[in-house]
Amino acid sequence: MNPIRYRIAAAEPHAHLFQVRCEMRAPAAAQVFALPSWIRGSYLVRDFAKHVVSLRAESNGRELPIERIDKRSFRVDSKGAPLTLDYSVYAYDASVRKAYLDARRGFFNASSLCYCPQGFEASDFELEIVRPDTIVCARWKLATTLHAVAVDDHGFGRYRAGCYEELIDNPVEMAEFQRIDFDVDGIAHAFVLSGRCEVDTARLADDVGRICHVQREMFGQEPNAAVGFDRYVFLTQVTGNGYGGLEHRRCSALVTARDALPRPGQAGLRKGYRGFLGLVSHEYFHLWNVKRITPAPFAASDLRAEAYSRDLWAYEGVTSYYDDLMLLRAGILDAPAYLDLLAENATRLSRAPGRLLQTLADASFEAWIKYYQSDENTPNQAVNYYVKGALAALCVDLKLRRDSKTTLDDVMRGLWDRYGRDDRPVPERGLEMLAGALSGLDLHGFFDRLLRSTEELPLVELLADFGVHAQARVAHGAGDVGGRVNGKSEGLVTLGLTLRAADTGIAQVLASSPAARAGLAAGDTLLALDGLRVTAANWSKTLETLLPGRAVDAHFFRGDELLSARIVPELAPADTWTLTLAEATGAALARRNAWLATTIEA
Repeated sequence: MNPIRYRIAAAEPHAHLFQVRCEMRAPAAAQVFALPSWIRGSYLVRDFAKHVVSLRAESNGRELPIERIDKRSFRVDSKGAPLTLDYSVYAYDASVRKAYLDARRGFFNASSLCYCPQGFEASDFELEIVRPDTIVCARWKLATTLHAVAVDDHGFGRYRAGCYEELIDNPVEMAEFQRIDFDVDGIAHAFVLSGRCEVDTARLADDVGRICHVQREMFGQEPNAAVGFDRYVFLTQVTGNGYGGLEHRRCSALVTARDALPRPGQAGLRKGYRGFLGLVSHEYFHLWNVKRITPAPFAASDLRAEAYSRDLWAYEGVTSYYDDLMLLRAGILDAPAYLDLLAENATRLSRAPGRLLQTLADASFEAWIKYYQSDENTPNQAVNYYVKGALAALCVDLKLRRDSKTTLDDVMRGLWDRYGRDDRPVPERGLEMLAGALSGLDLHGFFDRLLRSTEELPLVELLADFGVHAQARVAHGAGDVGGRVNGKSEGLVTLGLTLRAADTGIAQVLASSPAARAGLAAGDTLLALDGLRVTAANWSKTLETLLPGRAVDAHFFRGDELLSARIVPELAPADTWTLTLAEATGAALARRNAWLATTIEA
């Protein structure tokens, strides 16, 4: 056996440079190496090769020329003799998608650091991660779900992977982190928390354990130790205000705000902690949906260029439907609180004019250039396939429950049985076809409406058949994101613009709004309305003083020019949703109880 060997060292933390060595004993005569252009689960070409510095090739002590092929690959003519690559990689991306290194922590996905030798993708790989010898990194530990070969007490040493895909699917975290170990149905789970935080570890482990349990129950406790699934790790970076995640087959990489974690002695379910648990639930559900129940176009991709699917809603949207539903099933949310989260999603969708221009299928297909390259005009021209996808999944689940003996749970288990368990890629429209086959319903027109038209989703009528009253109302102020609220909203007006959080710079202007008709644009800095100064602190109160139909003067900077415009406020639209439990009897009550049931064992 001649594994491809990598040696990775956090050589210069202050310069954010990893030093990488790749050794091949028996390369091809003219060996091609390539880095991926994107990372699975994040649909944007990121061009990891742009961070490579000082690339050098050597064989038998002699430096060899490197022939560039394209932006991501090169060729070395080694004549088949042992070959060594040495290079550095600049790592200063604080997200979960690339690599990061400073004196506090190191993190990397191997897709950012490890060139793949073409033709050897299915070979064995060995990764040696060197323990830093600098004083500032002396107390670092290492966490990864790669298989350990020979490691020290801190986790540094040699790891192995059975192929290149496995190598790049197991990120590595290095820091002076906290580790919280807990068991879920006999399988070892852990949280690794990097960054300053004071956490109620028992509560976090208990809450997350319950979420993981109900998800595993849904899929019949598979995968399990019998097929080598014996652990799962949440690699979590704790920051001041971060949020995000990326799924992997045996772990997830997360970023969370410090105050979103539960502190010792803190009671109740704060909004930040609820959001963090939703993120955890989302990434854990990807253990099945995306990482094993995988769309065929993505499974076939070698990460060289974009891969296209009109079914991305079925992977991210369906997962977004289940992430909050699993909080309900785990007993962390009650039914009214869960309906509030659905109402917030419905509000996000109704406030995006782009929902009337872009279909959900097109949003899936165009994720590479729309969702992942969003700008100030995105709400006017595109729909979010996470948000609308989750609501479309809700519609599918409710229709199946109402009109057949099948549920979306059954469809997801069917996808697991037919595809995910054996890592068989799912064909396009796989969920649609299986939903029809299992339910016996003709769902072609229903899915055409949800996915391939810009018609509004049939939420109101479907929810009514489950004893849930859905009402669109006027927002109760700038901070009203939907759900149950107190107070009145009569007379509130809108200008159709959003300010940046910290100042009066305009972040977005909605199409066909008063601000758009007046000529204001994203990037302008609003100074005054009706002769009075506008600040971030008084913005909400300023809006409350305006009257619909009464024009006011707006003064603003565009670049370094002072401009003015006449703007006519409008009554705020009924674009904010509230979902409440209505009086229900008979079949509607039975359906609602089955849908909103808590399934965690007492």
